[in-house]
Amino acid sequence: MNQLVQPRCIAFAFLLGATMPLARAQDAPDAREILETVRAAQSGQSRSVTGQLRTGSKRTPFRLSMHDGAIRWEFQDPAQTFVLRLGEKSSALEEITPSGASKVAARRLDESVRDSDITFEDLAMRFLYWPDAKVEGEQTIMLTKCWQVIATPPPSDASRYRRVRLWIAKDTGALMKAEAFGPGDRLLRTFTVRSGQRTADGLWMLKQMRIETATTRPGGDRTPTYIEIDRAE
Repeated sequence: MNQLVQPRCIAFAFLLGATMPLARAQDAPDAREILETVRAAQSGQSRSVTGQLRTGSKRTPFRLSMHDGAIRWEFQDPAQTFVLRLGEKSSALEEITPSGASKVAARRLDESVRDSDITFEDLAMRFLYWPDAKVEGEQTIMLTKCWQVIATPPPSDASRYRRVRLWIAKDTGALMKAEAFGPGDRLLRTFTVRSGQRTADGLWMLKQMRIETATTRPGGDRTPTYIEIDRAE
């Protein structure tokens, strides 16, 4: 593994890194402040990239654009477009169709996106807004010193996840890894940044991330999905 890993896309918050460190190593910031920094890094960007979702031999190309606090995912064959709008207090995931934009309903949050290990809940990034969050400690992930944060949804949230553990780089605020747990504290999904790249303007961003869905069924499919971003401009 190389040391380029200062990116940020739960698909998504790992895309881009912040430009300022969160805090000095000895001063653990408030967990909500950390999550706010992650949100701000995404909403403040304006750029477009192409890439693919890869699960086994299946490859699904996409175009991803970020502008004015919105992250837009565009797929073809069949055509499908989703827009994530990042607000100050919440996010909204919409599907764009010929008849207009419609919010992705809560009942669809656990659905797979293009037959991958990514769900609509992952695209929505609602965990970044959960108010019940705390810093658990510190850990080094792929040579990067990280704050380890645990976030828990409020009772009114429709999330399938009961908590999400995040590893966020101290120097850039980059989300390096995430683990999502369901009822009974069972691990449901793991997101891991595997490599990053530098944009033309000097910002580090995601190159490859692996998403793995846990299975308890003997012989269950353990083929991970990879998000792969083409060379950043």
